Amino acid sequence: MDGDVLILSGLWNSGPQHWQSYLEARHPAWRRVAHRDYNNPERGEWVAELDAAVAACAGAPVLVAHSLGCILAAHWAASGSPLRAAGAFLVAPSDVDAPSYPIGTNGFAPMPLARLPFPSLVIASTNDEFVSRERALAFAEAWGSRYVEIGAAGHVNTDAGYGDWPEGERLLLEFLEQVRA
Repeated sequence: MDGDVLILSGLWNSGPQHWQSYLEARHPAWRRVAHRDYNNPERGEWVAELDAAVAACAGAPVLVAHSLGCILAAHWAASGSPLRAAGAFLVAPSDVDAPSYPIGTNGFAPMPLARLPFPSLVIASTNDEFVSRERALAFAEAWGSRYVEIGAAGHVNTDAGYGDWPEGERLLLEFLEQVRA
């Protein structure tokens, strides 16, 4: 189960109490994609950094993304890279087209809405400050993703109480089994 898994954190990275960090600690073979600048992301640079991380994998990895990391996964899928992912677990995708997005979009807008060329699952909240329920559902439909709504969970991050997130890990492990079957 601990094959190639790449963790794609979002804007400002995922701190030590974030669910992605807990997953990394429990699954040491999983790796976080490193970015030069988490505070001022540039789409082209982040896509190239993800492409290099995928190239370093033994096989097609599963992408475990949060927030802007979800949008990165979609931009990478549309980038023309010859590399492939086995699937993408996309939690709380930020709406970079929304006026509430916290920084300039630095090339991430407009939202990439092409169908993803791999299985994907979008996990969304009903009260996320960075994406409306309707937009999250629209992204899932456009990407060809299965959609799971987890109720009022904010941005599914540390501030919303999602540090150690056993339910999220359960959903991820089920997703990994499905894409590897």
